[in-house]
Amino acid sequence: MSAANITCIIAEDEAIFRDALVKLLAQEWPALKVLGTCEDGGEALDAIALHQPTIAFLDIRMPGLTGLDVAATLTDISPKTKIIFVTAYDQYAVDAFDRGAIDYLLKPVDPARLRTTIARVEERLALAKPEADAAAAQQLLAVLDSLRGQLKPSGEDAPLAWITASVGRETRLIPMSDVLYIQSDNKYTAVITAECEALVRTPLHDLLRRLDGTEFKQIHRSTVVNLRAVAGVTRDESGRGTMRIKGRKETLTVSLTFMPIFKNM
Repeated sequence: MSAANITCIIAEDEAIFRDALVKLLAQEWPALKVLGTCEDGGEALDAIALHQPTIAFLDIRMPGLTGLDVAATLTDISPKTKIIFVTAYDQYAVDAFDRGAIDYLLKPVDPARLRTTIARVEERLALAKPEADAAAAQQLLAVLDSLRGQLKPSGEDAPLAWITASVGRETRLIPMSDVLYIQSDNKYTAVITAECEALVRTPLHDLLRRLDGTEFKQIHRSTVVNLRAVAGVTRDESGRGTMRIKGRKETLTVSLTFMPIFKNM
């Protein structure tokens, strides 16, 4: 692959680290074209599906869908995209990546370490073969499986246990375990439980940062579901999904780019 044709998407929810990586890449890898930057996993999934970048820099801990969730879908939505995980120090993650063919960068990213990563990626791109790509994809899934359940939220990033919402003139304190799904439009964010539909003032994008990513998954730009509430998902001829929720008559749309999440869970 020509160096001039190498592209990437950067997914990092913290602006300070996102901007620093963009600046460092411009300095150390000027031939690389940054097609877009993303603040959460759902946005990253959409951007990767749209642009089919050569490389995806994925922060492991992101709102909504984690970097692991996004990576697990790439064999379906963008199989040629190479993954570089970006993470704060986490021994589980480092050990897993050291055993695999997937590269990683520790935050804050060190220029010398980035140069090593660039050299590795360029070498892999130059030697890329279909059979090697297939083997790398299987190795990626094995690494992801080894990490699932190990990356727990830290104390300061503890997920929401309750949410304050309005039902008519009444303000209620709703346990997150009771929430079936959360859906937003241009004006409101609705929290749906088996008993009621409540409204919150917090935008969905901001809520994503506080939800437990092991229980709540984004299935659409405007919808997040509690996995415990999912009764089933069916796929139509276009590849999109229709989700049934326990105890509810309505169904939810699963965007095409989010469908692989359920395949790999």
